[in-house]
Amino acid sequence: MSTKIKVHIADDHKILIEGVMALINIEDDIEVEGFSLTGKEVINWSATNTADVLILDINMPEMDGIDVLKVFKQRDVRIRTIILSSLSDPKLVQEMIALGANGFLEKSCASEYIVDAIRAVNKGLQYFNEDIKSKLFNLYVASSKRNMDKDDSHKDLTEREIEVLKLIAQEKSSSEIADTLSISVKTVESYRRNLYKKLKVKNVVGLAMYAVRNKIV
Repeated sequence: MSTKIKVHIADDHKILIEGVMALINIEDDIEVEGFSLTGKEVINWSATNTADVLILDINMPEMDGIDVLKVFKQRDVRIRTIILSSLSDPKLVQEMIALGANGFLEKSCASEYIVDAIRAVNKGLQYFNEDIKSKLFNLYVASSKRNMDKDDSHKDLTEREIEVLKLIAQEKSSSEIADTLSISVKTVESYRRNLYKKLKVKNVVGLAMYAVRNKIV
């Protein structure tokens, strides 16, 4: 029998926690591993516990979600995180991703997407609801237009880096890319870091947009 995905929920509204728990409890492959009502509780919990996926509200008392992610980064706490927010500013989403978040859902549609989001980030993918994805796309397009004439960095990519970039743009996880190219997951992650550095982007969405813009996919 396969191991269930363990999820910890952090939100200051118990009714939301109960709603997420109700959705998770009907899934055979996911189970709740506790909850926190404040940012400080999340930090204290993470000191002695872990889970596969953390669902983290941005606005919480004592410490907000941004502060929690900053502490995680400082302490090298590695847990795949889905951010919940009533805001959908793409620049805020970018900030969360830069701090280590793996997914971002608006609270208004969380019940529709949360289970798919949990499964996706547990596989190493990033996940955004459609409205967020569209706003991120538009933000990158606007940025791309400003830099279109200056962007020739793809000429510096190796053949293997281009292969990895194509697969990333197709939303393949690191393990799927490793299997496809017959290389290790560690090597895939090394290519991914090199692509971030060479192409001057911060996340998978940036890589995907670069690949589309330069007709690599």
